[in-house]
Amino acid sequence: MEHVEEIERTLISEEQLRIRIKELARQISNDFSGETVILVGLLKGSVVFLSDLAREITVNCHMDFMSVTSYGNDTESSGEVRFLKDLDEDINGKNVIIVEDIIDTGYTLREVVKVLGARSPKNIRICTLLNKVSRRLVNIPIHYNGFDVPDEFVIGFGLDYAQKYRNLKYIGVLKITEK
Repeated sequence: MEHVEEIERTLISEEQLRIRIKELARQISNDFSGETVILVGLLKGSVVFLSDLAREITVNCHMDFMSVTSYGNDTESSGEVRFLKDLDEDINGKNVIIVEDIIDTGYTLREVVKVLGARSPKNIRICTLLNKVSRRLVNIPIHYNGFDVPDEFVIGFGLDYAQKYRNLKYIGVLKITEK
């Protein structure tokens, strides 16, 4: 059976995203005034958000990336976390902000925090664009939260369905039907 997907509706507009990202950057800049932060983007979904966020942050910041997956090409997390790419930079004694596109169950982020925490950073903070609170199975402290979103499959602004829709300038809700 073939799946047909389409965008059901816009959940968060381009303008709303721009305003909220500036607010998050201002909060991060105030919290780390006079310090340097390492923004750790979780590939691939966080790239668009991280890029816009980094351009608005006024303190010194470095960027590094990890690739971690628990979805594959499905709409549900498998619960199995796989690390595909590790950091290039040493984070010992440094301020780390994990930048995530969306936090769902929390399993993936819990594993990332555990791995990075073992490397003795000065701080680990979490910044997410989207927070799907109703799906949370693991308690994750979120320091910088863009938007709480309902339990729907969201796409755009870096988030994908089977690698499609990442380039949308807004957050939309995906509608999948069987054909």
